[in-house]
Amino acid sequence: MTDQAVDTGGVRRSAHGAAEDHFLGRTRELKELRADIERAGLDTLSGRKAPRARVLLIAGRPGSGRTALAEELVRQVADRYPDGVLRARLSEPDGTPVPLERTARELLTALELPAPAGAGEDELTEALRTALADRRVLLLLDDAAGAEQVDALLPQAPDCLVVAVSSGPLTGIADVRPCTLGGLDTKSAVELLTRYTGTVRITVDPRSAESLVEACQGHPAALVLAGGWLAARPQAAVSDLAKRLHAAADDGTEGSAPARVFRHVRGDLPGPAARMLPLLSLAPAGLIDPHTASALAGCSVSAARAVLDDFVALGLLRPVDSPLPQYDVPGCLHPLLRACAESQERPAELQLARARMLERTVRLLQSCRAITETDSPQAREKLSAMPREVRFPTPRAAADWLRIRRPALLACARLAVADGELDNLARRLLSQLVRALVAHEGTQAAAADLYDVHSLVLDVAKRRGLAREESAALLNLGDVDAQTGRTQDALARYRLALEAGRRANDPYAIGRAMESVGGAYQELEDYDRAADWFGRALAERLARGERDHAARLYGRIATAHTYAGRYGEALRNWRAAVAGHRRSGDVAAHARALSELARVQEYAGRFAESLRTCEEAAEWARRADDVRLQAAVQLRLADTLERLGDPAAARLHRAAAGRMLDEGTQNTEAGPDQEANACEIRSASSED
Repeated sequence: MTDQAVDTGGVRRSAHGAAEDHFLGRTRELKELRADIERAGLDTLSGRKAPRARVLLIAGRPGSGRTALAEELVRQVADRYPDGVLRARLSEPDGTPVPLERTARELLTALELPAPAGAGEDELTEALRTALADRRVLLLLDDAAGAEQVDALLPQAPDCLVVAVSSGPLTGIADVRPCTLGGLDTKSAVELLTRYTGTVRITVDPRSAESLVEACQGHPAALVLAGGWLAARPQAAVSDLAKRLHAAADDGTEGSAPARVFRHVRGDLPGPAARMLPLLSLAPAGLIDPHTASALAGCSVSAARAVLDDFVALGLLRPVDSPLPQYDVPGCLHPLLRACAESQERPAELQLARARMLERTVRLLQSCRAITETDSPQAREKLSAMPREVRFPTPRAAADWLRIRRPALLACARLAVADGELDNLARRLLSQLVRALVAHEGTQAAAADLYDVHSLVLDVAKRRGLAREESAALLNLGDVDAQTGRTQDALARYRLALEAGRRANDPYAIGRAMESVGGAYQELEDYDRAADWFGRALAERLARGERDHAARLYGRIATAHTYAGRYGEALRNWRAAVAGHRRSGDVAAHARALSELARVQEYAGRFAESLRTCEEAAEWARRADDVRLQAAVQLRLADTLERLGDPAAARLHRAAAGRMLDEGTQNTEAGPDQEANACEIRSASSED
């Protein structure tokens, strides 16, 4: 067994067990559900076209096989829905409803449609309904906590079908008849046991098998646990287990049939496994991997993997369909594990287990990011100093781990912040999660996840009174709001960031917030305020001697004045920007500033002056060895010459720009042909 963080050669496991498993029983329920798809609804009977998708409800207690029935129904009718099957789980393992915006975002992602980072519930659900309006899809909503969750996600398309799974009726959704599940019939229940015990023990004593089914009340989860216990003890008789469970029921032992079988199975576990099992209730989103179990229990990764596989055989865990070893706790067992953990461990011990899990996650995220920086000797040295069990063999393995474990990592971040007692660890976790996401996915691709993480950073910063971190989080959130068109929201964030930056006496945050406020006002076309705030940011930069940033801000002020039609002010500030970039030695920025100065000169009607400035910009662009910049300046020259009445020279410049883009987009040095083109252009310009 390897101790490495990622074993990409692992076998993909089915979410429902071994590949040869097949669905058992529930023939009547399946027949009724399939008939219900075709049943005329209330709208049809009244002569109206159904406005929304038909909803089928499968109701039952956790562990009753309700999700398995839903999946079997989906399998049987999926070919009727050519646009595919979408799945969403609407409750966390502890029963907490999943926020609607998170569910809608995940469904939009599954449809490969954009879901703007930071978008609210209404915007995302409307986008989802719009996306499904012209599709014929089957939507499986598992573990619904209430009718509101399902109603908000219903497609406004009668050709779609929604299969909802819940503990009870979804009062409030019209025309829904629940299919309520009880226990399995005796024949199916015995067959389920046979899968674990083999046929011999059942065949030689069929009455004991039926007695065991009766003790388990035909409950699928209880039968799986009983079958797993018998499979682990080939010498045990079916009758012995049946008698023990009947005795527990006769003694008035509290709880459901799964709870009684669970207590029996747990009581026979060896010490290390018995201690690990309840701690698994602390796993974020109920997703457990060997590292999580290892950290919670304080054992090696290989030992944890072996115990987890034993739990699968006993029916205490289910393997997740994943290239990496992952498991989840059956819904009916999660409250039992949590109750065991709270009764078996002191609160301080549970907190210590959480801290170990968070620390391990931080280490894995550090390693995940560090493997992308192997060009740096310092990064290589830091990576080699990490424990072997948290190191990734390749950047690809690290990226795969981050992608696969993403739901658990985000859930881990949420739990760390909600805990409130491990804020230092939570801050480290959030910081490393941001860095890993940016390193492997990039800021734009990971924008939605980064928005959520920055929101968590803001929560911790406010709780701890960390004004500098609060300002940074607000700036990051404002940037995403601005990029996704929520400019007013961005402006409010930037103003709050400025206040926090002033409380922290952080010059960088103050200057950055002022500039961002100016950018928001510019986007809102309030150019006077934009120029004013850029000017305030400029004063901050000049006071700290940051000449390169000051030159850039002169350009932003000039742009605001240009939009407002104040060309005199714009020209003055562009000249200041040109001078600043020249002093700082930024040749490319110098060329760009000259090009923009020429543009404003042209707007102001100073065409000859604009031409001279363009020629100067072309010379500086050539010195910068930036082919795209050179091409852009040539196009600017062409526009100016066109307005001066020289279309022949303009065509030369445009042709040269095209050749530059074709020949030199990947090169940093001009070749002989490109240099000849430049000479030709300079000659043509001088003739003018």
